[in-house]
Amino acid sequence: MTNRAVFKNASWIVGCKIIQSLLGLIVGMQTARYLGPDNYGLVSYAAAVAAFFVPVMQLGLRSTLVQEFIQNPEEEGEILGSALVMNIVSSLICIVGIVSFVSIANRGESDTIIVCALYSVNLVFQALEMIQYWFQAKLLSKYYAIISVIAYTAVSVYKIILLITRKSIYWFAISQVLDYAIIAVSLIIIYIHNKDNQKLSFSWKRGKTMLSVSKYYIISSLMVTIFSHTDSIMLKLMVDKAATGYYTAAVSCATLTSFVFGAVIDSMRPAILASKLVSQQEFESKMKQLVSVVVWMALAQSVIITVFAKLLVVFLYGDAYTPAADALRIVTWYSAFSYLGSVRNIWILAEDKHRFLWIVNLVGALGNVILNTLLIPVMGVGGAALASVITQLATNVGMGFIIPTFRPYNKLMIKGTNPRYALNLLSGFRRN
Repeated sequence: MTNRAVFKNASWIVGCKIIQSLLGLIVGMQTARYLGPDNYGLVSYAAAVAAFFVPVMQLGLRSTLVQEFIQNPEEEGEILGSALVMNIVSSLICIVGIVSFVSIANRGESDTIIVCALYSVNLVFQALEMIQYWFQAKLLSKYYAIISVIAYTAVSVYKIILLITRKSIYWFAISQVLDYAIIAVSLIIIYIHNKDNQKLSFSWKRGKTMLSVSKYYIISSLMVTIFSHTDSIMLKLMVDKAATGYYTAAVSCATLTSFVFGAVIDSMRPAILASKLVSQQEFESKMKQLVSVVVWMALAQSVIITVFAKLLVVFLYGDAYTPAADALRIVTWYSAFSYLGSVRNIWILAEDKHRFLWIVNLVGALGNVILNTLLIPVMGVGGAALASVITQLATNVGMGFIIPTFRPYNKLMIKGTNPRYALNLLSGFRRN
């Protein structure tokens, strides 16, 4: 896989995500202003609860499918079909789990229960959307990118209609379901109509084989979700809906450019995994290039957001969300360490070290819950932001020095902070 192919694949994702971000920026801030901190916080709470069940629904396959396709190209139909069936079944079980949880945790809060139930339906379509990893493995992300723009545009129009007609919060909860539904159905149609592809089929034997590797990522991903979304849920339960709304606004501002990082990481993943089959030196070189790009992009972003935090919050969300500015100055530094964790997971998969990942994420999850418990009563929304930053720093950097298995990656990470690796990657794109 050449740098040119990787760059072209990433360009499609980034280009289309820019369009999505502009639409999301305009429609999202109007939606947040219309709903107000309370209702915006309720939708965010529903999203956080649903997110807790996503790792279980995905069965860890999200982290291993690309490698499965690369290593077994002649069996891709069976691999993808088995993954989709298992994910759909688990998604239905998770929906029941979500409704049961909120019915107990938020007893008597009918609005909360209904919004969470509506939001949970998107898990079925997230399960179907797993087909995107076949497109990633083939460096055909342009299809996914284009469909995502179409879906996002349709949902944005839907939200604009809701704003004009001043619909209730329930209608906004459904919007997420529509987004995933359009993307999932479209990707499946494109896959099926590609005559070069194998037919989708289910094999329990294949499913068990994939689960033997992916199972290590279920607990790991669940732990990541805990320290990624616990803050939103704990703010709702310990403070109020408005606090969750402020925190969500801060996180949204901090992750405005997350699609760029995601595009770079997702597009380089197949090339890095393939390079492992060529030589260890080539593999480590590409890993350092990816680290370098992520580190310096994240550093530049965090400095800019720290300086212009209040201006950014007021411009996007209005004066009602001003309390989110202080939290934004803190939580923006969370993103850098979070993206490094995504890069590390590629190394873990390639080096077959996934058996140890749960230890890191378990420590992170427990640490995040403890930090939120201690800091939220003292600092409120800012406490949740600080807890997130400390957790990401500890799990994605600190634990790598403590656990011997991950020390080789940390050495690569330290070397990768040298900006020359990022420059080498960019110069390679130009040459190709």
